[in-house]
Amino acid sequence: MKIRKNIPLIDQHNQSGFWGGKFGGNFIPETLKKPVEDLEILFSKLRNNKNFISERDKYFKNWVGSPTRFIKLENLTAHLGGAQIWSKIVSDANGGAHKIYNATIHCLIAKKAGKKYIVGDTGAGYAGKMLSMAAKKFGLKCKIFMGAKDIKRQGPNVRAMRKNLAEIVPVYTGSQTLVDAVSECMRYWVSNCDTTHMCVGSTVGPNIFVKICGWSTSQISRELYTQIKEVFGKIPKKLKLINCVGGGSSSFGFWNEFMHYDKKQIEFIGVEAGGPKKSKRHAAPLTYGSKIGVLHGAMQYVNQDKMGQIEETESISAGLDYPGVSPLHCFLKDAKRARYTAASDEEALKAYQLVTKYENLNPSLEPSHAFAEAIKIAPKLSRDTIIIVNSCGDAKKDRDILRKKLGKKYEKSN
Repeated sequence: MKIRKNIPLIDQHNQSGFWGGKFGGNFIPETLKKPVEDLEILFSKLRNNKNFISERDKYFKNWVGSPTRFIKLENLTAHLGGAQIWSKIVSDANGGAHKIYNATIHCLIAKKAGKKYIVGDTGAGYAGKMLSMAAKKFGLKCKIFMGAKDIKRQGPNVRAMRKNLAEIVPVYTGSQTLVDAVSECMRYWVSNCDTTHMCVGSTVGPNIFVKICGWSTSQISRELYTQIKEVFGKIPKKLKLINCVGGGSSSFGFWNEFMHYDKKQIEFIGVEAGGPKKSKRHAAPLTYGSKIGVLHGAMQYVNQDKMGQIEETESISAGLDYPGVSPLHCFLKDAKRARYTAASDEEALKAYQLVTKYENLNPSLEPSHAFAEAIKIAPKLSRDTIIIVNSCGDAKKDRDILRKKLGKKYEKSN
């Protein structure tokens, strides 16, 4: 399985929508085939339309706040020794996370399609918050499906969605987390696709939704590529790009512009959610060798039992608490272009404490998993190695969890 040069990775699928011949596809009911085909045609036209690109760039710059900062973490680097640690502060974006790029594009597409309603899913609440913001911005009525468990643990983002006039639909089935929210969102769209556009919050789902999200979040690496050249004068010879991986939207967006570089020069490291150390449950299908199965309309590596039933996950991070992973990441793993590992809940919490102690950053629990890997490997590497971590979300949404887990230590640092 190889990555082809000079072809965007989102387009390296066959006619049936499979990357590498086995990941992705369109496992959808007959009633959705026409809406999905219409969306494929519309997106194909828009992504090649100069006026649409100009419109995208205008909103990314003037509303989203592009470009976001690229900074060296001087104090953390000095404390750890070894490699230099830098960070792309994507949490500077409007709303505090990378999800704003995908939400903005989906709302623009919905307007072009003549739809008045938009529906989406959310886990950590960022995808829902951003979609509610974008829907309000572009005059669309918004409905968000969210697991009941996640509603309880992500209060700040829930309140933000309601403030933006979005209707939040609690999902009480299954594990009451992201996987169930996506399922219910898709069920709703089946019955309402004539009037409603669906925004899948990550690079998961049927082929077209993977492509739209990947195309949207690639804004991150477009900015980073320019910023690296401005800072270093060239692309460094030893570069490691570390990103958390749940569904996989921020990591793909973080890596995409560097896809054509040799992995010996630029290594992609994806960090999944290993869950609590004392639990057998996790959200790391790529790290722990999960089998291939179908989830949310796409073939992918997915946590499942011996009978092929989807297993429940467990993670302190609602945004990474997903049993499957993007077909793009499955492809990158099998093509051996990216390396995947996992950080436990405890490691992510320790990383959060260390980063906030030494730097003026407040990364959410999702990128704290990526920081955990950076902290682990940096002391073992040479000074001329550059590590860049995507700080893709801020921890405002996590303050209740952090207060509960860290107690007085959290209060002192905040």
